[in-house]
Amino acid sequence: MTGVVISVNASAAKGTAKSPVPRGRLVEGLGLEGDAHAGPGERQVSLLAWEAVERQMELLEASGLDCPRSHGGVRGELRPGDYAENLTLRGIDLRRVRPGDRFEIGPSAMIEVTRIGKECHKHCAVYKRLGDCVMPREGVFARVVRGGEVAPGDEVRLVQTPRAEP
Repeated sequence: MTGVVISVNASAAKGTAKSPVPRGRLVEGLGLEGDAHAGPGERQVSLLAWEAVERQMELLEASGLDCPRSHGGVRGELRPGDYAENLTLRGIDLRRVRPGDRFEIGPSAMIEVTRIGKECHKHCAVYKRLGDCVMPREGVFARVVRGGEVAPGDEVRLVQTPRAEP
């Protein structure tokens, strides 16, 4: 399973959309350098497949709803980082990954999936702005096993999947 990073995203505050950055540095045991969520724990880095965002846009259109966020005067358009994900990917079906799966990103970084989705105890700023959030259903969280630079265009490769118990 391979894909590509289409956006690296960071924010200064938790619970808000993230903004694309030209490149980032994943720090072993911490996450994306400079991001509000960086720190020890199981949710150091968040990932979302762009295909999930496209499905969300189709649902909005089918419902006759318009995304309330405006980008350069264009209403109804979702952008990488709008769901507060650190890495927006294309070509990897994140609905098929499991905790323990490891991915190499770019020339040197490696992450290990720790969690699929998240429980939302209250509606964060992302949900309030967009009316829904795909992260609880399709977001993936990981810890940084090996640090390194990441940038849009970097290849993402599944390199290890946990073996089933005998």
